Amino acid sequence: MTNHSQTPSPHEPHPAPRRSRRWPLVLAALVVLGLAAQGIWSRHSAHAALERDAKTASTLAVQVVTPQRSARALDLVLPGNVQAFLDTPIYARTSGYLRKWYFDIGAHVKAGQLLAEIDAPEVDDQLRAARADLANAEANYALAKTTADRWTQMLQTRSVAKQDADEKVGDMLAKKATLESARFNVSRLSQLQSYERVTAPFDGIVTARNVDVGALIDAGNGGTSQKELFHLAQADRLRVYANVPQAYAQQIRVQQHAYLTLNEAQGKRFAGVVARTAGAVDQQQRTMLVEVDVDNRSGELLPGAYAQVHFALDGSATPITLPGNTFLFRPDGVVVATVDGQDRVKLVKVTLGTDFGTRVAVVAGLSGDERVIINPQDAIVEGTPVRIVQPRGAHEAGAAHGASGAHGAHGTSAQAQGE
Repeated sequence: MTNHSQTPSPHEPHPAPRRSRRWPLVLAALVVLGLAAQGIWSRHSAHAALERDAKTASTLAVQVVTPQRSARALDLVLPGNVQAFLDTPIYARTSGYLRKWYFDIGAHVKAGQLLAEIDAPEVDDQLRAARADLANAEANYALAKTTADRWTQMLQTRSVAKQDADEKVGDMLAKKATLESARFNVSRLSQLQSYERVTAPFDGIVTARNVDVGALIDAGNGGTSQKELFHLAQADRLRVYANVPQAYAQQIRVQQHAYLTLNEAQGKRFAGVVARTAGAVDQQQRTMLVEVDVDNRSGELLPGAYAQVHFALDGSATPITLPGNTFLFRPDGVVVATVDGQDRVKLVKVTLGTDFGTRVAVVAGLSGDERVIINPQDAIVEGTPVRIVQPRGAHEAGAAHGASGAHGAHGTSAQAQGE
């Protein structure tokens, strides 16, 4: 017997599984969680970026430069004063009137050559009177000596008293002293008369003549108000004086070679030798005076001129230099602000040397591999965190340089092809 109640009808629908109904709900939940996670992550990223920007903005931005050292030996150039090896003003030693002068300015004279004559009749008359006094003293001394000798002989035979003989000898000695005084007076006046002839003390050039014929001449020298008659300079050899800064004073040695240059003689060098140094540093200028002797037999250099003295120093003496806008002048000395390995400020005390204009030599305090801050703030302190940036326009300048280099290479190649 067939059971019709257990056989399903083909027209009845099958019931849907429960799991298929849960998938939309799970998918929707996952979408909501993903959107929420994305929002949280984006907000966290934005907050972190904001913190980074704030930290970057709060960090001091600086530009740095590395100290430079010249690859060649330093040519120390200093201003120098050119002077004649001998430079002497000539004054009158006797008073009178100028009778005649023989040489004017620019004249070359020899030692002992007559420059001028002075008419001094008073001195001539005094010399004549002194010579007359000398003749009188000689006669008196001769008579006194003869008398003393005679009385000395008579004393030996006891013909005269010893007292009388001693008086005659004493009178003879007094007359002898008078004779010596007269001789010295004649010698003095003879020397004074010789000064009526003004002569050159050495070979040289007359650089000044301040008197003319008939001028009243008063005996004087450099310590009085009397003006000089002539000025004589020996210019075949010159002395050039330069003040060497203390930083280079110990590197200048006697017999060291140097040379001069003049602005009006471009490209020409005048060789010289360090003749002597002061051996001490001036306490006010902190420099040492150095004399350089230069041969000037050609006469190209003029005494009194301004020149530049060049001293060639050793290669080891080449200083480290920095731009002038890197230094901080503090009460305890000069310092520079450097950036250490942790990108923090480190203040280093330095000792300055020669100022070369845009750059200044640093003789102590730096090794040469430091990162020195340009234009540091006056209030900058040690340990401040900094951020190193490139100078403005550096990238644009590099790009422009690269473009110009490519353009130049292209032009050269084109020129080669044309050829």
